[in-house]
Amino acid sequence: NVVDVTNYVLMECAQPLHAFDFDKLHERRIVVRRARKGEKIVAIDQRTYELSPETCVIADADRPVAIGGVMGGLDTEIGNRTTNVLIETADFAPMSIRATARALNLHSDSSFRFERGIDRAGLDWASRRCCQLILDVAGGELLDDRCVAGTLTAAPPAPIRLRFPQIARLLGIDVPEARAASILQALGLQQRGGPKKGTAEFVPPSWRRDLIREVDLIEEVARIHGYHHIPDNVTVPLELSRRTERDRVTAKVRELLTAARFFEAVTMSFVSDKTRRHFMPRGDRPPLSVDHSSRRHENLLRQSLVPSLLESRRENERHGVFNADLFEIAKVYLEAGPGKPERDVEPTVIGIVGGRDFAAMKGIVTALARAIAGKSAVTVRPSTVAQFAEGRGAEVWLDGRSWGWLGELDRNVADELDLRDAVVAAELDLAVLEDVADLTPVYSPLPNFPAVERDLNFLLDEAVTWQELEEVVQGAGGELLEAIAFGGQYRGKQIDAGKKSYVVTLSFRSTERTLTSDEVDSAQNAVVEAGRQKLGATLRA
Repeated sequence: NVVDVTNYVLMECAQPLHAFDFDKLHERRIVVRRARKGEKIVAIDQRTYELSPETCVIADADRPVAIGGVMGGLDTEIGNRTTNVLIETADFAPMSIRATARALNLHSDSSFRFERGIDRAGLDWASRRCCQLILDVAGGELLDDRCVAGTLTAAPPAPIRLRFPQIARLLGIDVPEARAASILQALGLQQRGGPKKGTAEFVPPSWRRDLIREVDLIEEVARIHGYHHIPDNVTVPLELSRRTERDRVTAKVRELLTAARFFEAVTMSFVSDKTRRHFMPRGDRPPLSVDHSSRRHENLLRQSLVPSLLESRRENERHGVFNADLFEIAKVYLEAGPGKPERDVEPTVIGIVGGRDFAAMKGIVTALARAIAGKSAVTVRPSTVAQFAEGRGAEVWLDGRSWGWLGELDRNVADELDLRDAVVAAELDLAVLEDVADLTPVYSPLPNFPAVERDLNFLLDEAVTWQELEEVVQGAGGELLEAIAFGGQYRGKQIDAGKKSYVVTLSFRSTERTLTSDEVDSAQNAVVEAGRQKLGATLRA
């Protein structure tokens, strides 16, 4: 009956309590402290738990007798021979109780409530209520004095301003001001002063932590006044919502990627350490770990979407769906930085994996930029991401800002995941794309005159990158140069060691006339000469 009383009061006012057999406490002492290294306790569920130094325990003179806020110990529980009872009630830090319950995989009615916070102002009332009921059902004698450690007072709740006309606006019915005020006062709220110009301030009681906004008070008025007073056909003003800039950008990204035959995936935010290491574009940055009771091996918050997408691709292969091209738009978690901008600590990124080659994936990334950011320039630089195959990884830049990564994953990564085919992956920062987004379509007439294409096969030093060559060609091609395309590269016996060749496809067009051979030749010669002077490039026969 003593234990039943503590449970009854818990259900009555949401305050957990615990009853100790006072005679079983060594030196009849109660000490609240952290567990010592190596300490263990047998809880009332008759299981032994090893306690970490971060665990808050209730101890007697020399041993833990309860796991603070979670569960009592077996050695000091109430039994048939109990004659002296100690009732304990407390307020524990919610994060401490949450961490302990998950670390021990031990959850109780007490931990559930302490994790969410209790009414500190009601501690004394709950203990007195418990003692009163024990005297009623079990008899006995109550000591006159109580033992208090700390303070029972709590910061008073902030007053909530209620504008009475808002009641009619939100509910669609008129509730007299006096009626609304009397309802709130009957629920334990204190009114500060009288109504002033249709407004009043109400202070909620300490046990109603759910009352924090004006609309909460209006909901209480509606609940007590009666929902049946609200007619079915009442007119409630509505306002159409508008899509944010991010909504419009992500919708465009999804439209383009699905048109390119990619399928959108939704993966877990938690990954294992093994999964995380399949793709680490930011280096071996320490991940954020979360103690999770049901997923102890997958307790790291992801720092990239690519590892989870690779595992999804592997699961598709196991079910006979080969070469699944997948993408996901979601957050990654880089650090716990309260007060820092969200884009720095929890950026939203676009993750893409597929079985296409590097050039095809770069074309998709470029198409994304052009579809959303108009004529924004996409450039690439050699990447140092360890998981990319040598010479097949790139850092992607958008209008001079670092945008993400793109490349073919090393075969070792594919083998670790048991993937059959080679995989190309990309990860792009959505915020960078959003900053340069221009989603207003602009009409551009179709060309009336044909384009003239020329292929140039440049022989270059090995150190010269495609980006350098492209920039030189773009600068020398003049206003008739419409497009530059990569036509291929070659290294082999027919060229000297330390050299390579790039095939560049140039497209020339005029909006006013059909170009002559002389005009195209002149522009082509300017490109060749610029390549020779700036890059030491020569044309292969």
